[in-house]
Amino acid sequence: MPYKEYKGLNLPQTAKEVLEFWNKEDIFQKSIAIRDGSPGFVFYEGPPSANGLPGIHHVLSRTLKDIFCRYQTQKGKQVFRKAGWDTHGLPVELGVEKMLGITKEDIGKSISVEAYNNKCKDNVMQFTAQWNKLTEEIGYWADMENPYITYENKYIESVWWLLANLYKKGKIYKGFTIQPYSPAAGTGLSTHELNQPGCYKNVKDHSAVAMFKAVESYPEVGDFYFLAWTTTPWTLPSNTALAVGEKIAYVFVKTLNPFDKEKEIIVLLAQNLVDKYFNEKTELPFEIIKTVTGKNLKDIQYEQLLSYAQPEDGPAFRVLLGDFVTTEDGTGIVHIAPSFGADDFRICKANGIGSLTLVDKRGRFVPILGAFANEYVKEAYLSDEEKADEIERFKNLPEDSEYNRLIKNIVTRTNTYLSVDERIILKLQLDGQL
Repeated sequence: MPYKEYKGLNLPQTAKEVLEFWNKEDIFQKSIAIRDGSPGFVFYEGPPSANGLPGIHHVLSRTLKDIFCRYQTQKGKQVFRKAGWDTHGLPVELGVEKMLGITKEDIGKSISVEAYNNKCKDNVMQFTAQWNKLTEEIGYWADMENPYITYENKYIESVWWLLANLYKKGKIYKGFTIQPYSPAAGTGLSTHELNQPGCYKNVKDHSAVAMFKAVESYPEVGDFYFLAWTTTPWTLPSNTALAVGEKIAYVFVKTLNPFDKEKEIIVLLAQNLVDKYFNEKTELPFEIIKTVTGKNLKDIQYEQLLSYAQPEDGPAFRVLLGDFVTTEDGTGIVHIAPSFGADDFRICKANGIGSLTLVDKRGRFVPILGAFANEYVKEAYLSDEEKADEIERFKNLPEDSEYNRLIKNIVTRTNTYLSVDERIILKLQLDGQL
């Protein structure tokens, strides 16, 4: 049959006519049916989530997918194209919880698990009509009538079946990685979830420069402390290593303890960062007594900063060489807590250093952490009522230690909540380690 001749090309009109022809003649299904008995090519779409509207990037990705399927069809293969819907949970769950005005703790109490699940299922499929319309308009061929849906038992059980078979073949093993985690939701977070609106915002937080005492004296220097800066003081109890840059220049500085201004100490930090800590404003006398490069500091042992627990999966408390160490800020010496940082985990694994995971999945310190036991590591996790209760607890601390007396005095005077970060910093100051 002769092809239609187009003298004035109108692409939208042409697309409309082609789609009408495909639908009238059921071309998609015929492209599969007429190849019965031919070699097969099975395509399962990496599914979109219908709780959001489609965008231009979906048009691009589906065009690329379609190219492969049409090419295999032209090669004479019988190409089955299975559409799907990704109904994965956290963004959907959080959206439903916000809509209903509930939290995870309310599920099974103010709302049944079944009712909650049904609300989530409704929410996650709310834009299917728009998706189906786009699918047809861009000429994307897939079986939209019989999609696989990830919340259906048939799909879930097929995934478990695959995992079971991989396990039987020895292809699954237990390991550890560092990933973003939500104590509120009780689950790890994907990069997609971290890019949800409102996820990132500027916050004002506490930092600390801690003093880690070397176990042995350094030649021509004597006893000294490593200075390590951190913006996450709550991870200091889980410290198991320090990292320096192999080619970075470090200096030993003789000075006085910055708080009592009487005890003479020797501290080590990057040469390029000395001016940040020793200048006219600090009013501390100081003298640079020796310069070394990072490679000369490798494997030096230091005393544990906060001795609440000991690593059980390897040795700890020594200096490592890290390719991520810079002198842009801080001290040029990085505090390493392998349970809470990707670089930290990588360098400790490479050097056989043990770890300390002293925070539970709710975002609270584990019970062995003395005065900090069972406390949320970040103030944002507490409600106003919980903060008020904590303030009263601080005001009634027994005066059996200098630390308790200090906290009690500050809170009684200010009537404000002191975060875990603030109290760890105060403890380091009292112990001469800040």
